[in-house]
Order: sequence, then C-alpha cells, then structure tokens
Amino acid sequence: MCNETMTIRDNTANPAPLGLLAFGMTTVLLNLHNAGLYELNAMILAMGIFYGGTAQVIAGIMEWKKNNTFGTTAFISYGFFWLTLVALIVLPKLGLAAPASSMAMASFLGLWGIFTLLMFIGTLKLSRALQVVFGTLVVLFALLAIGDATENALLKQIAGYEGLVCGFSAIYAGIAQVLNEVYKKTVLPLG
Repeated sequence: MCNETMTIRDNTANPAPLGLLAFGMTTVLLNLHNAGLYELNAMILAMGIFYGGTAQVIAGIMEWKKNNTFGTTAFISYGFFWLTLVALIVLPKLGLAAPASSMAMASFLGLWGIFTLLMFIGTLKLSRALQVVFGTLVVLFALLAIGDATENALLKQIAGYEGLVCGFSAIYAGIAQVLNEVYKKTVLPLG
C-alpha cells in the first residue's frame, strides 16, 4: 500500500478583481443617477443584472473554489443584491407586484447596511482598500435608508455622491489587484 500524499496546486485566477470591478462600476453608474445626473434607465438595470449581479455571483463561486469564505459571501450576496434591486424596480412595471413603499425600501437598504457593517468587521483583517470599500458602503446604505424613510430627496442626492466614492474605491481595489499581478510588483498599493 502506498502512503504518498498528493498535493493539488490551485492554478485558478484570482476572482476578486472581477467581483470588485463589477460591484464598483455598477455602483458608480447607479449613484450618478442618485446624484441627479440622469434618470433611472435601462443602462443601469442591465448593468445591475449582468455585471453587478451575474458577474459578482460568478466571482463568488470562484472564491468558493479558492476556499475564501469572505469573498464567497461578499460577492454572491452583493451579486444577488443587484439582481434583487432590479427586480424591485422591474416587477411593478410588469404588473407582477406592487411597488415597494418608501419604508419597505428603507428596511431593505437598512438590512443591507447592517450586513455590510458586519462584513466591514471582517475587512479589519484584510487590506485598507477593502476597508474603504466596505466602510463607504455602510455609509451609503445608511444614507439611502434614511433618505427613503424620510423621503428626503437631498439626502438621497448626497448619498449619490458618497456612492461614487464607494464605487470608485472598489474599482481601485479591483484594478490594483490586476495590475499588481500583471507587473508582479506593487503598482497600486492596497494597504
């Protein structure tokens, strides 16, 4: 009987940049709307379904393969957040459900804020770049939830500008990982 141990090397790519870029780019586009620069339109909804939603779920499944519980939980959860958000907007337009009230949306966004705060605690053992992404996302969800609860349009517009910071921080974190890997040195620091 042979007592040799076989080691399997993981040669799969790092899925985090895909997830971060999908989250970041979709967040930027939605928050340009929240800031008042253009109307809610098919571009935002399509981005929410395909890149913010589907690509993040795929990245989360890839993180599972890498045995990364944080990445799996974050990317799959936020991927389905985007898909759910699109459904909340589209289902009433299709006559399949009543629109969510302001308080219902505040509850939805508030719960996601709590989840994000708990995930933020996990980033304290990770990079500064991820701390910025999750920290600004906690603030974004709080502003949006309070904005919906109070029906304060100015607060939601302020949330839009804060959401741009969040989205661009995720884009930075994603592209930094790509460039650092490609150049095999720190091109953009993650902290």
